[in-house]
Amino acid sequence: MNARRITLYHAARSRSSGAVALLEALGADYHLHVLDLKAGANLAPTYLAINPMGKVPAIVHDGALVTEQVAIYLYLADLYPEAGLAPPIGDAQRGPYLRWMAFYGACFEPAMIDRAMRREPPPQSMSPYNDADTVLQVIEAQLAQGPYLLGDTLSAADVLWGNALKWTTEFGLVSPAPATAAFIARMGALAAFDRSRQIDAELMAA
Repeated sequence: MNARRITLYHAARSRSSGAVALLEALGADYHLHVLDLKAGANLAPTYLAINPMGKVPAIVHDGALVTEQVAIYLYLADLYPEAGLAPPIGDAQRGPYLRWMAFYGACFEPAMIDRAMRREPPPQSMSPYNDADTVLQVIEAQLAQGPYLLGDTLSAADVLWGNALKWTTEFGLVSPAPATAAFIARMGALAAFDRSRQIDAELMAA
């Protein structure tokens, strides 16, 4: 039995689709525990015992439960170091890698939720993200420097951001600037995302 086998709690065409793409990119051994969000499976007591927020993704590995997107991506990429998607501790790129992971959860997600709800951002002195336009300008400036967030090096941060920028663009929350648009297309062309889309299509058809 593979000691690194992962169980991913997944719902088709949700945030956890990016986690499927990451698992594919890592060449991971994983099992999908599929939840039907429309049927409310994520709110059933059995799943709330896994994640009281009723959100996907969540993973279980070797008895350890991990929730929260950023934590899951960090955990998985470190679990499969041979895939090269996480700079190791001591590498000069480790700090920037963690920065973009944290920036996603701390800035991008709240900015997009406020935008989707048509809410004004909090006062600058209270806001964790300043405003949505600034968040997107920061990402555009970074991606203008290279094909990936770490320059020429693909990482798990790109998988996280590639999935998020794609769905927020599809929902009309983001009008991507040139470097960001090129990044979305570049990430969407990866075989790992092809496989994730195929899996979701099969689940939706079933």
